Amino acid sequence: MYLSVLLLFFLWAPALTIKNLNFSVPEEAIAGTIVGNLSNDIKLGILERGKKSNFRVLENSASDLIDVEQDSGLVFTKQRIDRETLCRRNLKCQVSLEVFANDKDLYMIKVDITDINDNSPIFPSEQIDIDISENAFPGTRFPLTSAHDPDSGDYGLKTYVINHNGLFSLDVKSRGDGTKFPELVIDKPLDREEQSHHNLILTALDGGNPPRSATVQINVKVIDSNDNSPVFEAPSYMVEIPENSPLGRVVIDLNATDADEGSNGDVVYSFSGYAPDRVRELFSIDPNTGVIQVKGNLDYEENNLIEIDVQAHEGPNPIPVHCKVTVLVTDVNDNFPSISFVSVRQGAISEASPPGTVIALVRVTDKDSGKNGQFQCWVLGNVPFKLEDNYDNFFTVVTSRPLDREIQDEYNITIIARDKGNPSLDSTNSFSVKILDENDNPPSFSKSMYALQVSANNIPGEYLGSVLAQDPDLGQNGTVSYAIFPSYIDSVSISTYVSINPRNGAIYALRTFYYELTKFFEFKVIAKDLGSPHLESNATVRVSVLDVNNNAPVIVLPSLQNDTAEIYVPRNVGMGYIISTVRAMDIDFGESGRVTYEIIQESKEHLFEIDSVSGEIRLLNPHWEDIASVVELIIKVTDNGKPSLSTVAKLIIKANSDCLDCYEEEGNVIGEQRDWDIYLPVLVALSAISIILFAAMVTIVVKCKKENKEVGPYNGRTPYNAQPKLGKMKKKKINKNDIMLVQSEVEEKNAMNVVSCPLLVTSPMYFDSQSRLPLSSSHSGVMYLTPTSSNQTESEGTVECHSHNEIGQVRSSAENTSTWIPLKKVGTVIHFNI
Repeated sequence: MYLSVLLLFFLWAPALTIKNLNFSVPEEAIAGTIVGNLSNDIKLGILERGKKSNFRVLENSASDLIDVEQDSGLVFTKQRIDRETLCRRNLKCQVSLEVFANDKDLYMIKVDITDINDNSPIFPSEQIDIDISENAFPGTRFPLTSAHDPDSGDYGLKTYVINHNGLFSLDVKSRGDGTKFPELVIDKPLDREEQSHHNLILTALDGGNPPRSATVQINVKVIDSNDNSPVFEAPSYMVEIPENSPLGRVVIDLNATDADEGSNGDVVYSFSGYAPDRVRELFSIDPNTGVIQVKGNLDYEENNLIEIDVQAHEGPNPIPVHCKVTVLVTDVNDNFPSISFVSVRQGAISEASPPGTVIALVRVTDKDSGKNGQFQCWVLGNVPFKLEDNYDNFFTVVTSRPLDREIQDEYNITIIARDKGNPSLDSTNSFSVKILDENDNPPSFSKSMYALQVSANNIPGEYLGSVLAQDPDLGQNGTVSYAIFPSYIDSVSISTYVSINPRNGAIYALRTFYYELTKFFEFKVIAKDLGSPHLESNATVRVSVLDVNNNAPVIVLPSLQNDTAEIYVPRNVGMGYIISTVRAMDIDFGESGRVTYEIIQESKEHLFEIDSVSGEIRLLNPHWEDIASVVELIIKVTDNGKPSLSTVAKLIIKANSDCLDCYEEEGNVIGEQRDWDIYLPVLVALSAISIILFAAMVTIVVKCKKENKEVGPYNGRTPYNAQPKLGKMKKKKINKNDIMLVQSEVEEKNAMNVVSCPLLVTSPMYFDSQSRLPLSSSHSGVMYLTPTSSNQTESEGTVECHSHNEIGQVRSSAENTSTWIPLKKVGTVIHFNI
């Protein structure tokens, strides 16, 4: 059995069409003879624009004789074809080609080599010599040598003829393989005395028109012989023998007997003189016993019927006797499969190919007969491929499920072909298929959320961390680049916060972060491959700003002066009495902002204790004042940052026997209860008065500035009526007595000029004065201004100045060179705070 497998690999082929095409060419055609045109005969579909036709010969049984032009598809002969050399005596002579057209259609092409009558029959020798006994009976047959005609079919050997002389005739018979052979038949008794020699002409004719022929001369010699000739038990025998018979196996034991005694009774066996050479190669005969044995290897596929012509003659009697032995060779399953591969492309297929995509074509043939020639094929192993039966012993290898190069990038496909003989024979062969990458996997981040940390007060450009996305695809499809998705944090672009290295995903800070302003922020990172089209994915990055312990606690209660505070404790209070509470603030957050309190030094031990969390200082000994009337405590406030920061304060605790409900400077009550009922109305009243006075002062100042711009200060040289008029007033004549001159002094450094209100100037009774107060003066008081009559002279007028509490006159100050004039309290009050 012979098994041939043709595998065709191709890429991006959703379907494979297989078509048959037959051509013929006569033998002896010269080189370059056009056999056919594939482009015209197979009617190829429309090609893609810009593509040319492409014909590739995958397999050619006679590549030296016939070929296909790659671009045009012309089938042509490469040299003169001799059918007899190519196919010998086979009735059918074909050359087969498998052509892959335009990478999508497979065409099985058969080229028949037609026979022409270019050969004449040939006899192996020029003459045939036959000795015939004179007592041979009519009807006795003598096999003659056959002629050979290399042509076959109609142009092969058809018949034999002989010239007639009345004594002999010719009988033409056929063997099991269809070949014809002649037999000379005695028609009448022979008489040696009358004629001892006869010359006959044997002619072999083929089926040509006109027929070709060959002749051979037959020389018949009539001789005297003994009375008896050997006789076979039967004129013909039939034997069956398996094709795997070992050498030396007995085919048949022939027996020819002779009634004569002595030397005339010795029978000699041999193959007839015209036995084919192939018979002599396969079998041998013992000349003494007539046993025929196997000499060569029998092959059912080569020849399943063999005819052997045997002759026997006795001693000196040259007249032989003939018999025919027909050997039927039976088929056995004796050949192992043979598998070969022919590749169309490199064995590769895209991982995007859908199930059912054809990747190979398998052709299986088996020359055995019966069950030995029946077979089955399949793909070995759990691979995503299977065999589908096509037609005429063709199978296709197709994908059975989706492919994934990332799971397995190459498969070793093993084809098994097994016949149904007993025992069965099988063969295996393998080929590799690589899976080509497609951009079917987006980059995948190792985490969906990345948590990064940065210490506050960092340096811009500091490395924060990295993100990682992996893409199992190959080449550009698996190359990942990183980018930050555009977003905003409090209306500020994220691109001003951080940057990312597009190649390795490293993230860097672009600014300094302050924990007090930004505790954390989030943004998205996009990972994109370089495939076409590209695929991408994203992950969230959360950056937490870690608080740095850069602020020490600050004690806010009690109020400290030079890190010291005095606390008065009533006498006769019980143990556990809270004498004060220490409060400290730390603007840091978290553990860095959580503070603890402790007493690190005490002038007298075990008199007071402090709560480490609340800062409350409690009395431990109710008789502490008997031990020490003044106790100094060193309080240390420490935060929980790393490293921790701390601050200390000294508390001086004194006993106070006069007040059981004393308050600290900041208004904290030192006692068992706080009574606000008495002081609340007073505080409200004072606040209201202060607001009213402040509003009045602001109003007066604003109006004064406005009038000063219109009137201007009086300097003793410019008359008042030269100033612009204020409002709608009656014109009035002003005399000298209405004007009071004030001495003008040189403006001093660091002095403020105080000018009387212009409203008083417009009155018939007015007073105008100028004074200078130092800016550094700490005086604060209320001055009453008393207007003088219009006819009063400067020497006669008296002006009194009273303080808020109406005591004392204003004296001249050593640090103030201005003169303060005492005024009588009239009603207009101006409060100066300098």
